[in-house]
Amino acid sequence: MVKETRREQHLKAPWRGLGLMLLGIPATFVGIWFISVVSMITGALGVLLFPSAARLMRGQADVYRKAIAAWTGVRIERPYLPEPDPEPGIAGRLKRFIAMISDPATWRDYLWIVADPIVVVFTAALPGLLVLYGLWGYFLAAFAGGMIGHYGGSEWYAWVEVDGGYDRDAGRLVSTVVVATVCVAVGFLIGPKMMAVYGRWGRAVLGPTEKSRLALRVRHLSESRSVAVDASAAELRRIERDLHDGAQARLVAMGMSLGAIEHLLDKDPEKARTLLAETRASSAKALHELRDLVRGIHPPVLADRGVGDAVKALALDHPLDVEVTVDLPGRPEAPVESAAYFAVSEILTNAAKHSGAGRVWIDLRHERGMLRVTVTDDGRGGATLDGGTGLRGIERRIGTFDGVLALNSPVGGPTIVTLELPCALSSPKTSPS
Repeated sequence: MVKETRREQHLKAPWRGLGLMLLGIPATFVGIWFISVVSMITGALGVLLFPSAARLMRGQADVYRKAIAAWTGVRIERPYLPEPDPEPGIAGRLKRFIAMISDPATWRDYLWIVADPIVVVFTAALPGLLVLYGLWGYFLAAFAGGMIGHYGGSEWYAWVEVDGGYDRDAGRLVSTVVVATVCVAVGFLIGPKMMAVYGRWGRAVLGPTEKSRLALRVRHLSESRSVAVDASAAELRRIERDLHDGAQARLVAMGMSLGAIEHLLDKDPEKARTLLAETRASSAKALHELRDLVRGIHPPVLADRGVGDAVKALALDHPLDVEVTVDLPGRPEAPVESAAYFAVSEILTNAAKHSGAGRVWIDLRHERGMLRVTVTDDGRGGATLDGGTGLRGIERRIGTFDGVLALNSPVGGPTIVTLELPCALSSPKTSPS
C-alpha cells in the first residue's frame, strides 16, 4: 500500500469516517437477523440457523476489519476459534452449533454491531459530520437561508437563527460563515486522530482475545509442525533415492569391477588395467554425486559464510543473469538461513523454467526483526500461488518459522516474490583463512 502524506490523510479521513458510519446500515440488518435467530435457539430451527447467522455476522465483521486496516492502518486478526471438522447428521450440526455459540468472538461481533453505530458517530464519523455541517452553513449563507425565510421557515445554525435570510442583519451572515469555517477546519484537522481512536476501538472488540489467540497459535503450530514433518520425510526419501540410484549403485559396480580385476591380474593384465581405469572414473563420478548430494542437504558455503554468500554462489551457477544485493550486519539462525536459501533456490528454478525472464534481482536485508528476501524477475508475469506447488510449498515451509510469502505478478511482469522470516542476527562469522 502506498504511504499517504499527512495532507492526504487529513483530506481523506472525514470521508472515510462517513464511509465507516454507512457500513452500519447493512450491519444493523445482519444484527437483527442474528438476534432473531438467537431468540429461536430453544427450538430446533434456531439451532439449525445459528451457524449460518453467525457466519453472516462474521462476514460483516470481516468487512469492518478490512476497512479499518485500509483506512486507519490498524490491522485486526480474525479472532474465531477453530471450527470442528464437518460431520454428517445431527451430531455434526450440534457440534458446529456448540462451537460457534461458545466462541467469545461471536458475541463480541454482536456487541460491535450494537455499539458501533453510537461509537462511530463520536469517533471516525465526527470529522465528516463537522465538515458537512460547515458546508451546510455555507449554503445557508449563500442562498438556502433566504429560501427558508422566503417560504416562512425558521432554521437555527449553531446559535444563529435563520428566519428571514441575512438581508437585514449582516452580523448573522458573518457569524454563520465563521462557524461554518471553524467546523470545516476542525473536521479536517482532527480526522486522522479520530480514525486512529476508531482503529483502537475496532482492535479491542473485533480482535482476538487471549483465549482465541492461544487457540489460533496452537493450531498454527500444529499445522506448521505437520508441514515440517512431511517436508523432512520427503527430504529423507529424496536422499535415500539419490543414494540408491546414484552413488550406491556406482559403489556396488566398483566392488564388482575390483573383484573381476583381482581374477584378471594374472590371466589378462591388459584387461585388468582397462577395468582399473573404468573403476577410477566411476569413483570420481560417485564422489561428484556425493558432493552434489551434500550440497542439496546443506551447502558448505551456507555453513561457512552465511546465506548472503550462499545466494551469491547460487547466482553464479544460474543460467539467468542474477544480481544479488546483501545488507546483513550479522547472521540469522542456521535453520532460518537454510529455509531462506532453499526458498531462493526454488524461486530461481521457477524463474528459469516458467517466467521467460532474462534478468533476476535478489535483495536480502534485515529490517525490524525480519529477514526480508525480495526476488524480482523481468519475465512475462502472471504467476499465482495456486498455479503450482512450488510457491505454495515455499509458503508452507517458511510458515514453520512464522514466515510469510507475498507475490506480486501482474500479466506482462515483473514478478516480485517477497519473503519475511522473523529472526535475530548474531555477530558475523568468518571462515578460517
